[in-house]
Amino acid sequence: MRSEVGPSLCRKQSLIEDARKEKEASALTASDPMAVTCEHPDEGNSTLNLIFTVGNTSASPFSSSLKILEKHGAIIYHIETRPAESGKKKGEELECFVKCFIHNSSICSLLSSLKKISGDVKVDKDQTPPSFPRKVQDLDICHHLIMKFEPNLDKDHPGFGDQEYKKRRAYFAELAFKYKDGNVIPRIDYTAEEIATWRQVFQTLRNLYPNYACKQYLDTFHQLEKYCGYTESSIPQLQEVSSFLKERTGFKLRPAAGLLSARDFLACLAFRVFPSTQYLRHPSAVMHSPEPDCCHELLGHIPMLADKEFAQFSQDIGLASLGASDEDIERLSTLYWFTIEFGLCKQNGSIKAYGAGLLSSYGELLYAMSNKPELKPFDPEVTAIQPYQDTAFQPVYFVSESFEDSKVKLREYALKMKRPFCLCYDPVTCSVEILDSFQKVRTALCQLKDELRSLCCALDKIC
Repeated sequence: MRSEVGPSLCRKQSLIEDARKEKEASALTASDPMAVTCEHPDEGNSTLNLIFTVGNTSASPFSSSLKILEKHGAIIYHIETRPAESGKKKGEELECFVKCFIHNSSICSLLSSLKKISGDVKVDKDQTPPSFPRKVQDLDICHHLIMKFEPNLDKDHPGFGDQEYKKRRAYFAELAFKYKDGNVIPRIDYTAEEIATWRQVFQTLRNLYPNYACKQYLDTFHQLEKYCGYTESSIPQLQEVSSFLKERTGFKLRPAAGLLSARDFLACLAFRVFPSTQYLRHPSAVMHSPEPDCCHELLGHIPMLADKEFAQFSQDIGLASLGASDEDIERLSTLYWFTIEFGLCKQNGSIKAYGAGLLSSYGELLYAMSNKPELKPFDPEVTAIQPYQDTAFQPVYFVSESFEDSKVKLREYALKMKRPFCLCYDPVTCSVEILDSFQKVRTALCQLKDELRSLCCALDKIC
């Protein structure tokens, strides 16, 4: 989800691509029935959807198939049959669909027995929502990295042959993996070389902000200069920046070892936590970051996260991701890409940038503000399926009327997602509650009524 400065330089693969890879990995597993069903053979029961073919004759083995299901303790919910419409024996076979409930320990033997008398056996478990963190402390295990562009692994990485840089990166990674929620973020003594890299990036971008950054960004950036050590000669410390954000929007930072998986990254946003790297890009590629680094985080993301409306928009994307399907994670990642990373907005009759990928990349920032790309109004239904460009500048950018407008549209989009539950975020305990009972809904409504009562009282006093 980080950016670069020019189309000739390869940008790191985006959050969208990460989500796509995760979905493809799941699909590879699901394509093998034995892999799907035998991974945890002794853990409870499953609902299976079975599709298979049998001979459509008087000696049909269909009854034998039912006996196999009965023998393995399967409880049948639903059966359908129809003439097979494909295959060499079209019209001579029946295609059967069976929905059944069975203990996981019996699935493998059931499939083996069924394949002996039936053809083209396909099986799938009913999809259940992926597990997700319920409280902010659970984020301590949400640090799965996408290892696709690392100095130790990729020969195209600028630091691949730099042993000192590799050691430095390993040091930052260890700090991130050891971090637990509630700990003080380790203070970093940055080297002269790292500060020189920061200085060059800071000076170049700071001169562009007055003309191209949105008002919210500029207002916060001046505050960061005043209170958090945002100067060309010093790299801000994450703990100080985190405290600054916490006071203004409730967001806080936690160290990240690199690029997190799409699901883990979005889950962090749900709890108003932003994973931030502490290392810097290699000095041989100062104006190009093919992976996340603290220049991108501190200059691109942090100023916007201090704005209340933008912070809520970011959290809403995160909350929508909890328990979402792989397909929805990919769409939410695309929404993230075209808003929080590369979003534009209208202000006082002009187009301004609020996306971190733009505000930390002078090349794409200037390009986005030119007449070269196509600008479209932000519409989640359209944005979520827009093809993205990962090796060059975006041919299309989406323009928000306002953050409030985008927030409303995003919430309407999230309501259409097919999750079998609704969530409620508790800012006091930093946890999410699944609203799966009347009592829980009633409690949430009571809290909402109390808040509305206070607001009505305030309006009465103002009027």
